[in-house]
Amino acid sequence: MACRSLALFLTAAVLIALGACSPNETPDQIRERTARDTATLKRDSKAVAEGIKDGLTDKKGVDLNHASRGELAALPGVDDRTADHIIAERPYANPHQLVSRHVLSEDEYSRIQDRVTVNH
Repeated sequence: MACRSLALFLTAAVLIALGACSPNETPDQIRERTARDTATLKRDSKAVAEGIKDGLTDKKGVDLNHASRGELAALPGVDDRTADHIIAERPYANPHQLVSRHVLSEDEYSRIQDRVTVNH
């Protein structure tokens, strides 16, 4: 899917570049400008593809076993008191232990479950 999006992006950019050709340009000027624009597009598309890949594979989050009080308090619905409680219950084997240890309710946990992780 990311490759298809990238191919569509590249095709659209080439068509835009070709459509912007001035009728007063010589074939050599068009070739040089097209080469320059293609190099820029190649660089930009590589950055887009890497961003898509990073976004799809990003498994990082706030580590419950190592995060500071401030990092924990930045999570939705977590205040300083709750952050202190999270720290006091360390270490965690998995993020859902926030619920099983009665640190957070199931509803509170559902708001942050995609943003927390546990590293041992």
